[in-house]
Amino acid sequence: MPTTSSAPGKVYLFGEHAVVYGEPAVPCAIERRATVRVEERDDGRLRVSAADLSLDGFTVEYGADDGVPNVDVPTALVEAAMGYVDAAVASARDAADRPDAGFDVTIESDIPLGAGLGSSAAVVVAGVDAAARELGVELAPETVAERAYEVEKAVQSGEASRADTFCSAMGGAVRVEGSDCRTLDAPDLPFVVGYDGTSHDTGDLVAGVRALREQYDFARDTVESIGDLVRRGEDALREGDVEELGRLMDVDHGLLAALGVSARSLDEMVWAARDGGAAGAKLTGAGGGGCIVALDRDDGAETALSLTPACEEAFRARLADEGVRAE
Repeated sequence: MPTTSSAPGKVYLFGEHAVVYGEPAVPCAIERRATVRVEERDDGRLRVSAADLSLDGFTVEYGADDGVPNVDVPTALVEAAMGYVDAAVASARDAADRPDAGFDVTIESDIPLGAGLGSSAAVVVAGVDAAARELGVELAPETVAERAYEVEKAVQSGEASRADTFCSAMGGAVRVEGSDCRTLDAPDLPFVVGYDGTSHDTGDLVAGVRALREQYDFARDTVESIGDLVRRGEDALREGDVEELGRLMDVDHGLLAALGVSARSLDEMVWAARDGGAAGAKLTGAGGGGCIVALDRDDGAETALSLTPACEEAFRARLADEGVRAE
């Protein structure tokens, strides 16, 4: 029988991009999940079927001596997805001291790929957990989070933070500042997500912010300002002050736009959500397209987003109290 694990996606209340430079960030897990099913095979090969990681899905099979698999899907994001899966399997092999173990891996996900909702982190977290359990090794969520972070760091050429993987492994709201990762008490925040239907490469966007930060003092100051904002936001989160959280989200979006990671579609959705009555709205994740997150107890923001040409999908997102889990 195959072994199956799932892990949630996430939205950022605050702190994306700045977290890469040691500033704090507060991501929150949401109930959109990636599910990875793993079954050991005896020939040492890896076969990956992913129905939801591209428009048409893809299946590849290769062995340890075959090099990089030839993925016949015209998108760099799918090749990146294979990098995450391959490295997650390698991490599980290492945890079990089974370097030659082969697997059939099936991935299903309702988290859009490259849209800022933590799809890669969820796949990696669920993949490490499922493959390790298939080899007889039970890993604590904190250990899964650390191993998944090492996977993302390798695939993203050292540009990753622990935020996405820790949030996906642990669930709920978390705080990440450098290597200091902890869970937070949080109310069930009224998240509304708008998705423009596009996907972008996180590594490229993170690299763009790094280049800007190295060239301009204002960019370094902006990154530090995001960190200051996160610390203020933690107080509002503890108090359950949705209005203050919203105001700070609005400011955070402006700071991220100054770092060049917003887009016309994201700005349109942010303003639509605000005009619809949201307490606040901002892009979530790497940016460049993808998703925005708003706070709204009523239906106004979701309705406004559904009527916005830039928005392909609008939905409510419940806080996921549970992180990685066996299915």
